[in-house]
Amino acid sequence: MEEGFIKRLITTMKCGVCGQHYEVGNVRVLGHRDDLWFMSVFCPSCRSQGLVAVVIKEGKLPQVVTDFTEEEQAKFRGMEAVDADEVLDLHDFLKEFDGDFSHLFSKGEV
Repeated sequence: MEEGFIKRLITTMKCGVCGQHYEVGNVRVLGHRDDLWFMSVFCPSCRSQGLVAVVIKEGKLPQVVTDFTEEEQAKFRGMEAVDADEVLDLHDFLKEFDGDFSHLFSKGEV
């Protein structure tokens, strides 16, 4: 496994002291054996240091379990990704939505 990938993976972790994410430049790989990696991390926000031990197993991708038909999968695979404006629109809608789906669908607004 590539060290750069391991360092980027560690940047998804937060400092246990201040809660800030680690930065790639502040992660140092100390060594590894098989699936066990040891890293030194430094948090520039609170200036704390730590030791991280991670087990990373390479292997097959997990199997996707779905109840979509093949036609539905093909339909959704071809669609564009949801963008930030659509997420905000849904958020605004849900702030005011009272949960009455029967009323909502009878009005033809969906």
